[in-house]
Amino acid sequence: MRVFVAGLTGESALLREQLLAHPSQSAGVEFTSVQLPGVDRSDYLAIHPKSKSEGFFMTPGIRARGADQRAAVLPLDYTGLVRYLLEVPAFDAAVGQFTPPDAGGWCSPGLCADFTPLVWPRAKRRVGHLNPHLPRFESSFRVHVSEFDAFVEASAPLLAVPAPPSNSVSEAIGRHAADLIRDGDTLQFGIGSVPPQVARALHSHRRLRIHSGMVSALLETLWESGSLDRDARIVTGVLLGDDHFYRYAEALGRIFLDDVRQTHGLHVMSNIPRFVAINGAVEVDLLGQVNSERSDGSIQAGAGGLPAYAQASQLAPEGRLLICLPAAAKSGKLSRIVPCLSANSLCTVPRHLTDAVVTEFGVAELRGLSVDRRAEALMAIAHPEHRSGLSKSWEEMRKRL
Repeated sequence: MRVFVAGLTGESALLREQLLAHPSQSAGVEFTSVQLPGVDRSDYLAIHPKSKSEGFFMTPGIRARGADQRAAVLPLDYTGLVRYLLEVPAFDAAVGQFTPPDAGGWCSPGLCADFTPLVWPRAKRRVGHLNPHLPRFESSFRVHVSEFDAFVEASAPLLAVPAPPSNSVSEAIGRHAADLIRDGDTLQFGIGSVPPQVARALHSHRRLRIHSGMVSALLETLWESGSLDRDARIVTGVLLGDDHFYRYAEALGRIFLDDVRQTHGLHVMSNIPRFVAINGAVEVDLLGQVNSERSDGSIQAGAGGLPAYAQASQLAPEGRLLICLPAAAKSGKLSRIVPCLSANSLCTVPRHLTDAVVTEFGVAELRGLSVDRRAEALMAIAHPEHRSGLSKSWEEMRKRL
């Protein structure tokens, strides 16, 4: 039996509790879910020794039990994942978390409308957890209560993700990134410690808009500072934060939830003037290749929406791609600007799509630069202790180009 389960803030705490209370119900079930490491709480492989999991990011549960062949990780970015979910045989069941019905009988997806709309129409059975705690937003996806094959209405806590800690490095990166953003830009934010700092540094900007696969509490920062366009919708697929943020976002009345075909669709983003994507990375090499998935030889995440955002930033009129990362890790001992991606890395963004790279030491604007000038620009924003070594490595690499 194959079951699609909503992930992120679409994840049902009630479902997780019931599966753990009745583990035998999961025997022989393959759970498919788009889960992010460090965000989702459900570990479907841990429920029963005969349960299976199909995922698209390397979660802790999949990593811990990958050797027993019960887990499958598909190396797809969000564009490929959309196609996969639309073409794969219909799931035996799809399970989602929704608001209770309104006066017309319609249930909202609450905080998450990313992938469930893709599988819901074809699922053989459709099951809903109607959670009164969920806020209600305008959305392209809604379900009439009559469409459920089964549902339960019960209160359950919403997934809460604390704000990432900040430090002087992320604050400096945020300031440098903000300097590249213009009044009237449309912004996409990734996850991590840098985006909130970018939002804080944008306090004097005006008429900004948001089109982003995920929106966090940085929305409140931008709105309260007056930086956001008061007349524009805030388009996203997922809201991620705590109860205070969820209630704040609901009261704001500007959120529009859309599925991943719209939040990550090239046909949509490429037509957004001055679309600026702000994302993190594990490392960037002197050629401009970006690794956002693998660290210390282990896969930490997946490609996600970054490849689509990188392409959209090239296609959109006056678009930009800002790759933000600390210049070094491990107390400065390990440079995150590297000579060339190694066999232990993965290339998430190819060099021809890389635009601007931001560290606490400044900005390397790569678009339109030769290979030599790219390397020079990247070395200039590397940690000072590693610049000499990078220069020597580049001299050797340059001989073989």
